[in-house]
Amino acid sequence: MVVLILEKVPRSLRGELTRWLLELDTGVFVGRVSATVRDLLWEKVLEKAGEGRCAMAWRTNNEQGFALRLHGYQDRVLRDFDGIMLVAVRNAEAMRKAEKLKRLARRAQGELDNQTLD
Repeated sequence: MVVLILEKVPRSLRGELTRWLLELDTGVFVGRVSATVRDLLWEKVLEKAGEGRCAMAWRTNNEQGFALRLHGYQDRVLRDFDGIMLVAVRNAEAMRKAEKLKRLARRAQGELDNQTLD
């Protein structure tokens, strides 16, 4: 069983997925496909999602009984905790701090690049 959730993706991608999966609600797909087809569908989703968000869950033989994939989520990250996949959710303050650190790192990199030109 595969569950695929898409947000803010092109309609053409949703239409393409209906060839393989059933769309229960807008952007929510379920179906039973092979592992190969599941992986190929995920590649297609990544290729065409653009700025959209995508999540996939499927049944597998592990402690939880399922596995997860995420793409395009700024506030959520998958973390492996001793073989158990957890979803870490960043709060707004942590996201602001992370953005500030990225800007500082880019600025520092730019300053280093300028120094090497001299």
